[in-house]
Amino acid sequence: MALPALYLSPHPHSAHNARVLVALEYGGRRARVGARAGAGEGAAGPTVAGLPAVEAGSGGHVWGGAAVAHLLAPAAMGGCGSEGAALVRQWTSYADIELLPIACAATFPALGLSKPNKQAVDRALVELRKTLRFLDDHLRLRTYLVGEKITLADVAVSCALLLPYQHVFNPEFRKPFENANRWFETCVNQPEFRRALGEIKVCDGRPPESGEKSAGGLCRGAERVVEGSPLPTGGPGHERGAPQTAPASAPTPVKKTPAQLKKEAAKREKMDKFLQKQEKMKEQQEKMPEKKPKVEKKEKKDLGVITYDIATPPGEKKDVSCPMPDSYSPQYVEASWYSWWEKQGFFKPEYGRDLSQPNPKGVFMICIPPPNVTGSLHLGHALTNAIQDSLTRWHRMCGATTLWNPGCDHAGIATQVVVEKRLWRESRQTRHDLGRQRFIEQVWRWKHEKGDRIYHQLRRLGSSMDWDRACFTMDPKLSAAVEEAFVRLHEDGVIYRSTRLVNWSCTLNSAISDIEVDKKELGGRTLLPVPNYPDKVEFGVLVSFAYTLEGSGEEVVVATTRIETMLGDTAVAVHPRDPRYQGLAGKFAIHPFCDRKLPIVFDEFVDMEFGTGAVKITPAHDQNDYEVGMRHGLQFINIMDDNGYLINVPEPFLGMKRFDARKAVLEALTQKGLFKEVKDNPMVVPVCSRSKDIVEPLLKPQWYVRCGEMAKMASDAVRSGELRIIPDTHVKTWFSWMDNIRDWCISRQLWWGHQTPAYFITVNDPTVPAGEDADGRYWVSGRSLDIARRKAAERFNVSPDLISLRQDEDVLDTWFSSGLFPFSIFGWPDQTEDFKIFYPGTLLETGHDILFFWVARMVMLGLKLTGKLPFKEVYLHAIVRDTHGRKMSKSLGNVIDPLDVIMGISLEGLHSQLLDSNLEPAEIERAQAGQKSDYPNGIPECGTDALRFALCAYTSQGRDINLDVNRVLGYRHFCNKLWNATRFALRGLAEGYQPQDTAQRSAQESLMDRWILSRLSHAVETCNRGLKLYDFPTVTTAIYNFWLYELCDVYLECVKPVFAGEEGPVMWTARDTLYTALDIALRLISPIMPFISEELYQRLPRRRPHHPPSISVTPYPQSEECDWRDEELDRNVDFALSIIRTTRSLRADYNLTKTRAHCYLKCQDQATADLIRPFSPYIQTLSSCMSVSVLVGESCPAGCAIGIASDRCSVHLLLKGLIDAEKEVTKLRNKREEIEKQLAKLREKMSTADYSTKVPQKIQEMEAEKLRQSETEQQKVEEAMRNFEKMM
Repeated sequence: MALPALYLSPHPHSAHNARVLVALEYGGRRARVGARAGAGEGAAGPTVAGLPAVEAGSGGHVWGGAAVAHLLAPAAMGGCGSEGAALVRQWTSYADIELLPIACAATFPALGLSKPNKQAVDRALVELRKTLRFLDDHLRLRTYLVGEKITLADVAVSCALLLPYQHVFNPEFRKPFENANRWFETCVNQPEFRRALGEIKVCDGRPPESGEKSAGGLCRGAERVVEGSPLPTGGPGHERGAPQTAPASAPTPVKKTPAQLKKEAAKREKMDKFLQKQEKMKEQQEKMPEKKPKVEKKEKKDLGVITYDIATPPGEKKDVSCPMPDSYSPQYVEASWYSWWEKQGFFKPEYGRDLSQPNPKGVFMICIPPPNVTGSLHLGHALTNAIQDSLTRWHRMCGATTLWNPGCDHAGIATQVVVEKRLWRESRQTRHDLGRQRFIEQVWRWKHEKGDRIYHQLRRLGSSMDWDRACFTMDPKLSAAVEEAFVRLHEDGVIYRSTRLVNWSCTLNSAISDIEVDKKELGGRTLLPVPNYPDKVEFGVLVSFAYTLEGSGEEVVVATTRIETMLGDTAVAVHPRDPRYQGLAGKFAIHPFCDRKLPIVFDEFVDMEFGTGAVKITPAHDQNDYEVGMRHGLQFINIMDDNGYLINVPEPFLGMKRFDARKAVLEALTQKGLFKEVKDNPMVVPVCSRSKDIVEPLLKPQWYVRCGEMAKMASDAVRSGELRIIPDTHVKTWFSWMDNIRDWCISRQLWWGHQTPAYFITVNDPTVPAGEDADGRYWVSGRSLDIARRKAAERFNVSPDLISLRQDEDVLDTWFSSGLFPFSIFGWPDQTEDFKIFYPGTLLETGHDILFFWVARMVMLGLKLTGKLPFKEVYLHAIVRDTHGRKMSKSLGNVIDPLDVIMGISLEGLHSQLLDSNLEPAEIERAQAGQKSDYPNGIPECGTDALRFALCAYTSQGRDINLDVNRVLGYRHFCNKLWNATRFALRGLAEGYQPQDTAQRSAQESLMDRWILSRLSHAVETCNRGLKLYDFPTVTTAIYNFWLYELCDVYLECVKPVFAGEEGPVMWTARDTLYTALDIALRLISPIMPFISEELYQRLPRRRPHHPPSISVTPYPQSEECDWRDEELDRNVDFALSIIRTTRSLRADYNLTKTRAHCYLKCQDQATADLIRPFSPYIQTLSSCMSVSVLVGESCPAGCAIGIASDRCSVHLLLKGLIDAEKEVTKLRNKREEIEKQLAKLREKMSTADYSTKVPQKIQEMEAEKLRQSETEQQKVEEAMRNFEKMM
């Protein structure tokens, strides 16, 4: 089928071209480029006026940048849901109608594409500055314009801003708009943008060179395609990505239709009018006297770095007697507090109480999911710790005996791999060169060097752990618990020895767990790198070959994705109901390389529809085949050793590496005429996450845990409600795993870890036959060698001196020791005081991805070994992914150290971290490209509190979090709001202020005093409820709304006139109210934002002399303490605030930035007027009006702008005398003409006979929305004109 034709505008700087090419990249579509000028619709393509355009499926064309981009882009880029789609359409319409004209007006003169007109350029730059300010504010807490992923809104607006950013937005112009700049650079550094437009360089302040007139700007985008080949500029037939052999000839001129001639005449007329207007304006400007240059407004000062420079020994309290800095700085705020908290023992459960006495408020105990000792934490760990610390601090402040127990996991495979790589890099030695004991010494040395990094990170995150109770899974206390658990379970028959298939890594020479196997999905033939192979290996293909039947010469064709395993085939299986093979019962196929007879077996696991319906069976190298082999008593032939070399196979394959044998077997089958075909086959390839090796199923004698009975106990605990899983969406997964559980392989062929306390028995007595490794009878476990020898002697009824024991060299799976963590940390099996008080724990909080691998095993082992559940509740948070929704991966460059977000880091710093990692050079290059795309300017300093708050705000009870690190910066600005609010409050409280002993209301509070206390009461109730239900977004929203929108935006503005007035009861009451609001609001945020809350709280005066020394041990606000809710007052203030918002909107519409106007509130009835009148002073203050008058039945003065606050009240803002009405009417009349032309064009297009059949449905919806928006805008313009005409 022919590819659709894409027609691009011939303009070298067309933003519409850029938008279409980017959309084409995202859509992954292919197109051929048609003629781009001159031809009519009936010839090569649409007219230039309609370009860009693309052929529609029905044979017609879709015109215009917005419509073509919408058609070519994936549906998801059109917006999520009806609301998202409407917002995307709104932004794209804004880009076309509002933004693109001013962008061209500002840049075309600089590029020599239009005559210079300083006034027009200056006016355009003013409008662009307003646009950037608007975008900067909109993007303060957002990554993209709409939703969490890039949409057509981002494409349209960024493409409209390409020329200004390239040619006129110099560094000084861009500086105030940090969020907008970050968003723009994020967009243009996306791979799709770069493939379509090339590298976009922003303006460096130099004027464009002459050569840039034709070669700069967007023309490069019109010469690129998805595949990276030049885009043809000739006529039809040139395909995107196809090589260009010769330039296409110019299109033949075509006689234009009357409609085309009419349109061109209208355009000429419009251009003549425009030029006449420009000339007239120029003459008027020359006659006017010179204006004095405007004094430029000072740009908003960036939040700088302020440091705490007072010498404070570690553990001593920070000095807060000095004045507060002008702005918030994380480095200043976070200095010195943690070491003081730790030294004072605030995080210990013993603080302020006797553990031997019961606490009526209960015990809260949580243990950390022990991070791997192998290196550093990432943002997923930061999320875990932000949640756990917020809960721990909340419970501590609520009065519970609280323990958060830290610890670290020895991470068997991960740690051994890291140390082996380091050993080879530094001394070119392997662990075998050193020997087991010396190698383990090397690992311990590495642990002592590097292991403290994680604890340092946890402290920087503010984690309130009891560090005196920190545990490491290889510590003697925990190692003794591992040994005890193994011996008990082995003696009970729960642990047993068996030979089964395991996930084997040839590179690691070890079995690995399922969680360490990455499932790599392939769409078809793919070449993958494999360790120790110089060339990439082919996967994703299905090879068909034939087996010859014994005695008949007939063939049975089978297919496989692993052709080398046919050397270990011991049967061919078919479905018992497959009519094609009913005659093969009792027959055999002959193996072509070793004359082995392969029985034809009938088994229902065979899929009759897949391939030929006949399946080769390799029981020793495939899980399904293993089960078939067990059912039919087949021979198990292991053809691979631990290193991936072939064994038990005929020459010439013997000793070959497994993937070298793949090619050799295929060649040998071809020579024998048995090869049939090879074709693409979508499949999943198992890859070892540690070594990147292809995982092989191998038969190995290993230790297994019998899980059936324990899994039933775990399931029953959830069914009965004794164990609660939150959110309950994971309960179904829990039952699915527990009810279908397989026995657990706990053997690992490593040196680092807990060596299995099991011993192989050799009896030095000729009457006792020698045992085999897989025979469990010849294995004994024991807490010591002597105990094991006595047990062995009793078993074989011989003297202990006839027993020789060899300890199993394997170590136990890391998850085995982790599964014991909730009770091994307290000294189990000993009944210690900590074990009695803190076990079972209260809560287990972790990511849902390890629900089975860790949580289920803790529950099973806890119930089996202690008879109790290890915890009462399990809270599973979502998994952190990057802003694009990708899994965090070092090779992608998107694994971010939380400390880099807290302290900030340059792009070069991010790159240098990769150089210190264990990544291969190709992976480093790919990761650096990813970092440059996501963090072109590095990561700004955000601080711990902002990071914690952002992580908790993201934590919906779902499955994934697409975390944009740049969004965290928005919460640093929130911290600055808290800082400035407290600075203002401390000035308002005045020196020497002493608060009341308790927070209570008097009878003298003003309306707004009562209102802020009511809102505070609501926030307290919401936060306590949210923390109890693990609903963290509700908590952060309540905190954010109270501080920002209620305390800062409303109440502080209302009390400013009070504090500026005279001393008296009104001021004293306002001070008490403000102190209460600050005191309680700081305690509300303390669990989530510990550093800034402590810093500000320590600067407040105390109610009583013997108040708790730190906010971290101060009681958390409770509803009983803050019983001030007044819902009726809340509704009335909301009504007053709606009036204020309407008034502010009118002021903004008429650009009354500094001018104060008289405001008239026209009420529907007297009751409404009576409700509003007490709020008139606050409305006047918050809406910056000259006066506020409340009217019922009276007429407002002529010359007012009108806004509707509600169906009961309208706002009338007196504009007469404040603005030039005639000038405003002229501007609006011109705008109305533009809108009418747009409407006429749209209606004409939509009224064509075949519009509903030829134009795609989503384009129709988009244009219908555009029509509706234009009609609404037309109504607003006409209403505004009528208002202004009344003033003339």
